[in-house]
Amino acid sequence: MSKVNILGPDVIAKIAAGEAVERPASVVKELLENAIDAGATSIEIHLKDAGRELIHVKDNGSGMARQDLEKIFQRHATSKIAAIEDLEKLCSMGFRGEALYSIAAVSDVTLKTQSVILSPKDEESSGSLRSFAALKDDSIAWVIHVRGGIRQSLEPTAVSHTGTDVKVAELFFNTPARRKFLKNNASELRQILNIVLPYTLIYPDKRFLLTHEGRGLLDLSPAPSSLDRAAAALNAEVDHFLMTDQEFVEEKIRVKMILGNINIQRPRRDMQFIFINDRPVESKNLSFNLNDVYKLIMPPGVYGAFIVNIFLDPANVDVNIHPTKREVRLKDEAKIIRLLRRMTEYQLMHKGQAKEFSAQLMNSHINHTSLPLVGRDLHPHLSASPRAGFSPVKGEENMRDFQLFGEDNTLRSKFTRARYVGSFLQKFLLFEADESLLIVDQHAAQERIMFEKFKDQIENAKVESQPLLTPLLIKLTPQERIAWEELQEKLTAAGIETTQFDDDTIAVQTQPLLLKNIQLVVRGLLAGGEAPRMDQDTLARRACKASIVAGDKLDASQADYQRKQLLECKDPFICPHGRPTLIEVTQNFLDRQFLRT
Repeated sequence: MSKVNILGPDVIAKIAAGEAVERPASVVKELLENAIDAGATSIEIHLKDAGRELIHVKDNGSGMARQDLEKIFQRHATSKIAAIEDLEKLCSMGFRGEALYSIAAVSDVTLKTQSVILSPKDEESSGSLRSFAALKDDSIAWVIHVRGGIRQSLEPTAVSHTGTDVKVAELFFNTPARRKFLKNNASELRQILNIVLPYTLIYPDKRFLLTHEGRGLLDLSPAPSSLDRAAAALNAEVDHFLMTDQEFVEEKIRVKMILGNINIQRPRRDMQFIFINDRPVESKNLSFNLNDVYKLIMPPGVYGAFIVNIFLDPANVDVNIHPTKREVRLKDEAKIIRLLRRMTEYQLMHKGQAKEFSAQLMNSHINHTSLPLVGRDLHPHLSASPRAGFSPVKGEENMRDFQLFGEDNTLRSKFTRARYVGSFLQKFLLFEADESLLIVDQHAAQERIMFEKFKDQIENAKVESQPLLTPLLIKLTPQERIAWEELQEKLTAAGIETTQFDDDTIAVQTQPLLLKNIQLVVRGLLAGGEAPRMDQDTLARRACKASIVAGDKLDASQADYQRKQLLECKDPFICPHGRPTLIEVTQNFLDRQFLRT
C-alpha cells in the first residue's frame, strides 16, 4: 500500500502561510511594504487585540484595478517581477507573490481599492491599447472578500480616496495551534513596532500612523530630513546624531549614515538599523563590525545607535533567501565592511561630542557613601559583557591543573586564607594560597556579589532605595513605553518608582542604593521584558548587568574586601551569566610549563 500522499491545496496553502506569516507583525510587514511599493505617502495601521482580531492598513497609493484583484490572492501572483532576470535588478519591497496568498489562507481578508485613473490623453501617451470599457471599469472602486483562501465576493464599492484599504480579521482562525503560540499583547505590539520603525526611518517623507484599540502608538508626520525623522521616531535629541553621506565611485557604493554619538547609550542593540537599497535587512557581519567600532567610545556591555543605508548594484545583492526577505547575501562583503568601519570610526572619533551631563542628571545622583568600598568606588558607566553559559575546554591534559566553579572542595578554604599579591590589567586580581595561584575576575566577582545582594532584597521585599533629589526624566522609545506600562509593578518591587511625565517620558523618583547609572538600569529592564517572565532572578540579573562595573584599579584593601564579600555568596565561583569568577593555577602546572619536572 502506498505511503506517499499528495497534499491537498488547502493543506499546501496553510503550510506555505506558515513561512510568510508567523504572527501579526508578519502581516503588518507585508501590507506595509505593499503600500510603500504602491507609492503611498500616508500609511495608517490600526490594530485590535494586538492584531489577532484586526489589522487594518490604509494607504493613498496607486491602488489596483479589477483585473488585478482577480489575481492578487493567487499564489505567486505579483506585479513586481515578470522573469528571472528581474531578480537581478530588484528595487521593490515585495516580489515573491506569497504575502497576500499566505495572509488570506489563515484569516478573513476584506480589501477595498481605487486605482489611479489615467486620462485618455495619458493613456495615448503611455502607448496603452486598453479599451474605453476597461478604462471605465478602472474608475470604479472594488472590494474583494477572501476567507481561508476562498474568495467570497468581488463587487463594486465606494471609497473616499484613491488607494487601498485592507482589513485582516481573525488571524489564524483556521490554524488554532499557531494562534495559541502567540504571546501577550505587549509582546506582539513590540514586535509590530520593531517592524514598522525601520520603514519610518528610511522614508521620512511619508506619514505613518499606528494605533491599538484607538490609542496612538506612533504618529509621525512627514519630516524635513532623515535626521529629524530619526530623532522623532526614536525619541532622541537631534544634536546627539551624526550624519554623513559618501559615494565611492570606484567601488560603485554609496553609504548614508546616521550615527548616535556617545550620549546615546543603550543596554541592547535596539537602536541599530541596517538597510540595503532602502530595504531593512539583517546582517550579523555588518552589525558586528559596526559595534566593534563603537567599542572605541562605549563602555563594555553598552551599545550605540546607528542607521546605515548602503546602496549597491541590485545584481550584487541576493534578497531571495527566505520569504521574510530580511536576510541578504552581499557580493564583496569584506570591501563593504572596510568602508563602513573607516567611515564610522572617523565620524565617532573626529565629529562626535563629549558625554553630556545635564544639571538634572547631576542632581539626581544620590549619596553612595553608605555602600561597601568596592561597590562605591567602581566606575558608574562600565557594565558587564554577558556571555551564555561558560563551559571549560575538555580533553586537554593541563586542564586538570585549573579548578573552575569550585569543583575542588578545598577551593573555598584556599580562597578563605588567600593573600592578595597584585593585579593584572586592572581586570584580574591575584591571590596566593598554599601552592596555588588564585585568579579572580574582579568584574565577574562583583557581579555575583551585587546580584545576590539585590536578589535577596527583592525576595524579602526590602529593597533599600532613596528618593532622588530631582526626578530623572527618561525619554522612551515606543517599545519601551509599552514595556513600562506592563512592568510598573515589577519596577516598584525592585525599588525603582516611576511616574509618567508626558506621552513619551517617565520620571524616575527613587533609586536602589545597590545600583548605579539608574537610566541604564531602567532601559535594561524595559528592553524586551515581559512581565510574566520577569521573575526575581531575571529582574536582579538585568539590573546588575546594567550597573555592575569593572576595569578600575583596586588597592590591596579593596581587593581583600571583595574576596570576603565573594565568600559570603551562595554561589561564589560563578557569575550570574555563567562565567567563572575564579580559577586556580597549581604549582604543578607552572612547573611543567617551565620544564621543571
